[in-house]
Amino acid sequence: MDWLSAVQQLRHDGQPGVLVTVAEVRGHAPREAGAKMVVSRDRTWGSVGGGNLEASAVAQARELIESGATAPEMRETQLNPHARTEHGRQCCGGVVRLLLEPLPALPVVALFGVGHVGYELARILSRLPVRLLLVDSRAEQLDRVRLADMIDGPADVGIYHSLLGEQVLEQLPRGAHVVIMTHDHAEDFALCDAALRLPQPLGGIGLIGSSAKWARFQAQLAAAGHSPDAIGRITCPIGQPGITGKDPAVIAVAVAAALLAALGEPKGRGVAWTEERGTSDEGRRRLQSAPEASGKQSTSEEGRRRLEAPRRRAEDRAARRRAKE
Repeated sequence: MDWLSAVQQLRHDGQPGVLVTVAEVRGHAPREAGAKMVVSRDRTWGSVGGGNLEASAVAQARELIESGATAPEMRETQLNPHARTEHGRQCCGGVVRLLLEPLPALPVVALFGVGHVGYELARILSRLPVRLLLVDSRAEQLDRVRLADMIDGPADVGIYHSLLGEQVLEQLPRGAHVVIMTHDHAEDFALCDAALRLPQPLGGIGLIGSSAKWARFQAQLAAAGHSPDAIGRITCPIGQPGITGKDPAVIAVAVAAALLAALGEPKGRGVAWTEERGTSDEGRRRLQSAPEASGKQSTSEEGRRRLEAPRRRAEDRAARRRAKE
């Protein structure tokens, strides 16, 4: 694989890397100016000359990856027997300057369901520098003519027609953000269940739906064996506070605004994409103060009370509305 294909592969896989280029050569050196190498966390492609020169460049490149650096760096190495080295001596006699350019991974957003709201959300996200994965079990929703406006945007768009969206979930890189808004509540639930079982940490899991839908899902997820802490990783409903309305475009704007805040968080951490931030903060406090957090065993009754709380709040709000009427 050449260096350009390696860069494309890293982008497709959602992995960071560093492009190492021989920027300048004075005297004798194992490679000419312009030679390139790509370094990832666990692989390299191409070569800038081998020996201490290359081994040191790989080590520095991986330091840049782990630190999350985005600025390029220049490294100068003298190839003579008197130079201090870490990986053996090179006696070519010249001097080589290497340019190390970080290749940050594009944020990955996997959108499950490209219906009315999903379509509008995908249109917005396709204008951003992200890797956008569009997944739907209905082939007609993924027709390239319908999605032409998104494919032509700056986002790196992947289209997946899959009857089992869980298969796409399993292939997501760590830190990916998942948005679940299919046409079928059963499909939504299967995706939530599968997302919570993934071995790799996700950047966030957002589910479209009402408080009533979320109350049912919480009970079903608990029955499927998920802990309250795990269930708390899913945010429902989703959307930016202050943006209201049921028009698909309005909902898409609200979700995109909240998702942008999530994309700015460190990978694997995520934030709540919710219309009720106070409620979400309250929920996190309950989880942190739960008996499990202190090493004690939670009773099933306590677990049920926590899971039923969103339903009770929804019923209370409905009662207050009826009283006003």
